[in-house]
Amino acid sequence: MPPHPIDRRALVTRHDVELTEIDPRSPLGVGTGSLAITVDATGLQTFPEAYPVSPREDDRPDGTLLGTLSTWGWHSHPEAAHHDWRDALVEYDSPRGPVPYVDMSENAPAGAAGSASEGAGAERDRVLRGNPHRLDLGRIGLQREGRWVPAAEVRPVSQRLSLWEGVIRSDCEIDGRAVRTWTVADPERDVLAFRVRSAALVEGLTIALAFPYGGADWHSAQDWDSPERHRTRCTAQGEDRWRIDRVLDATRYTVLLATAGEVTVTGDHEIRVAARGEELDLVVEFLPGAPEDRAERPVALPSVEEVLARSAAHWQELWETGAALDLSAADDPRAAELERRVVLSQFLTAIHCVGDMPPQETGLVCPSWRGKAHLEMHWWHAAHFPLWGRPGLLRRSLDWYRSILPNAREMAARQGFAGARWPKQVGPEGEESPSPIATFLIWQQPHLIHLAELLRRAEGEAVMPELDDLVTETAEFMASFALPTERGAELGPPLIPAQESYGALRREVWNPTFELVQWHWALAIACAWKERQGAEVPAHWAQVRDALRAPLPREGVYPAIAVAPYTIREDHPSMLGALGVLPSTDRIDPAVMRATLEDVLADWDWDSTWGWDYPMMAMTAARLGEADLAVDLLLTPEGKNEVLPSGHTRQTGSLPVYLPGNGGLLAAVALMAGGWDDAAEGPCPGLPAAWRARAEGFVRSP
Repeated sequence: MPPHPIDRRALVTRHDVELTEIDPRSPLGVGTGSLAITVDATGLQTFPEAYPVSPREDDRPDGTLLGTLSTWGWHSHPEAAHHDWRDALVEYDSPRGPVPYVDMSENAPAGAAGSASEGAGAERDRVLRGNPHRLDLGRIGLQREGRWVPAAEVRPVSQRLSLWEGVIRSDCEIDGRAVRTWTVADPERDVLAFRVRSAALVEGLTIALAFPYGGADWHSAQDWDSPERHRTRCTAQGEDRWRIDRVLDATRYTVLLATAGEVTVTGDHEIRVAARGEELDLVVEFLPGAPEDRAERPVALPSVEEVLARSAAHWQELWETGAALDLSAADDPRAAELERRVVLSQFLTAIHCVGDMPPQETGLVCPSWRGKAHLEMHWWHAAHFPLWGRPGLLRRSLDWYRSILPNAREMAARQGFAGARWPKQVGPEGEESPSPIATFLIWQQPHLIHLAELLRRAEGEAVMPELDDLVTETAEFMASFALPTERGAELGPPLIPAQESYGALRREVWNPTFELVQWHWALAIACAWKERQGAEVPAHWAQVRDALRAPLPREGVYPAIAVAPYTIREDHPSMLGALGVLPSTDRIDPAVMRATLEDVLADWDWDSTWGWDYPMMAMTAARLGEADLAVDLLLTPEGKNEVLPSGHTRQTGSLPVYLPGNGGLLAAVALMAGGWDDAAEGPCPGLPAAWRARAEGFVRSP
């Protein structure tokens, strides 16, 4: 008799988020997949200063967690038009001869390509790193008599995120008056809907919208000090309908409002919506471009009731399809906490990691690295989607690689390689940013092949022709990048491995353990794709695959790199990913990897680790048959593995949320619950047998 299906509603709703105080580290949010809003205890963005994001630069003000960000909202300062990434190329010696990299001007020898006067070079780097930057589309919060209500005047509070419906319900008191707010996002359009009920609405409480200029700080998308540099125009569009046109240099976007309230322009970039009674509904749609840029007129805005209904239907469908993991039968308290993290991570990644380009590490909550995506993190954000039976959520971002293919081919050709070299730190245009680290990383290159293989497993071989061009371009670069030597094919300098501690040694690094195995496995998959399609396998792919050196143990463990200092005991213990993130291959001895894991756990610097390191280590433990250890690693109370009430993974004050930690957790749990190709038979092979875990719908990992 088949097992009784998991009660998915019970599974999800037992992890609804409830807050009973203002938690400055853990605000809640809702989103459409391409737009999200993060709100404070009022269900709006009433006091963003109470949710600070620390700057990395001492002279910069705090940012805020309360963003309204989108995948499409980007802005560049006018000076960006005067600079080009090609001007930041710096030549490095390599075993092949000089190779140009987009680097910081401080690393360019005087008179060489990429060099500039000290001031001019620093300015060029600042502009190229800061543009384009993600744009905060606006603040929506409560005002009273023309001033924003401060956090000190909002008590008590009670807030609930209903995961099954995708709605935030917020209760508080302002001046002794009860205020109840509903906050919800439309899954079909970039529409946010708000309902406020309070007697205070007839006593001067209003909703206000305010719009900043684009900020290029590392951590903040808002510049409130440059009102003269942008334009906001609000015009009536008929009964209860308004249009706001926003112009920021070359960036334009439109905000549509639907409300029965009274709309008043109260400043150059501020609009107030006043109720006509004790209830105020407001629906807001954000659209890229100006109205004349759109071929069709926008469809009428839905009501708040319609958005609530569509959100509930969308989230119910998401929770009822794909995979599920029920750990409620376990007596182990670790099980309940792991289940909480799993459920909340599904919600968060479905909001922040499913846009039409790879996400930034802080999703659509707040900027990090000025909002730019880090492509080496794309696997960590999104590999879990096909493994959890939701491949469509990954597919949305893969076409973007095709849009930047000309840039990737140009970079590869400039460096003397074939195929496409995918960048690391980019905006939507796919242009590399100057960095002493980013452009020397290589581990993002095989990700596309890995992600394509996961989609093939989830959707079948019909997906292969669709993605074959991306797999081919990636494999062409990888085969040409591997250096033929008398010892075999090798990965040589300049490069920086996934463990970025070797940045200063980029001219000397050879054969990082993880990347060697990654290169071998991805090229093997690329060859298999050609065979499955009945196409000829490129001979040079197979030759490099077979010639790549296996990592060499040192003192009984795998080092991070093949040359001194071998292993620096901080940052990512990336060598563990060679059997964990990657499946078993003939390049790795499991006994040596077991010793390597034990060696890492003995005395690694945990404060220097990052949120995806713990899922990576858990995958290694699981593949080595250590299920209890794998769970302990996922829940390690060390370093940057803190999971907040909201489900977000906190790293530092300047990186207060970190979606690769959530996505990595889901990838690890998919492996542990759904199994992998050479796992022992039986349910949930990577979870403790005593838990009596129940799993449905997982796709088997490689």
